[in-house]
Amino acid sequence: MIIDQGAGGALLLTSRWGQDRLDQPSPAVREVLRRMELGPVLLANALSSPEDQCRTALPTLDRLSHLVVRTLGVDDLKGPLLSVFPLSSGAPFVRIRPTGDCRVRLPRHVALTVPDSGAGCVLESDDSPHRVVLHRQEAAWVAMTLAWPTTLTAVSAALPLPRQVTEDIVGYLAGAGLATLVDEHGMTGGAPRPA
Repeated sequence: MIIDQGAGGALLLTSRWGQDRLDQPSPAVREVLRRMELGPVLLANALSSPEDQCRTALPTLDRLSHLVVRTLGVDDLKGPLLSVFPLSSGAPFVRIRPTGDCRVRLPRHVALTVPDSGAGCVLESDDSPHRVVLHRQEAAWVAMTLAWPTTLTAVSAALPLPRQVTEDIVGYLAGAGLATLVDEHGMTGGAPRPA
């Protein structure tokens, strides 16, 4: 994404899907977008108040969802766990929080590949508008447990990860369309609902 100053205080965001125009974006939105050009941004660090985040930045970022790479990390200085990349201009992302007893799995036709660079793994499907790069082994562990129907409680018990990390990874995969609900007969449904 390339950000240019337009006439009358507008911002022009150019991507492979064309151009998006923001007329008179707030200073908070301008700051978030400026930082996003440089790399991953924690909104709490980029905005001066929670009100800026809720009132102005989040609605604008939702509108620009097809331009935003969402990255999940933990405070351990080892780098991000995973990143969700939009693959089309119609790629909405809603982070989902499945419950502990909710049965989930990877949907059919999801491919897990290792790029030639050897940097992490990639999860993708022709049915998903997103590609997920699993940067660290912890994220790959969680994704691999979803090859069969399971619950978050079972995944958390099986892996040496804090429960919240496991839930966040599954939530990002579900938001990207790469984890689905499973009924008691093993049939997949839609993605879990947003919290």
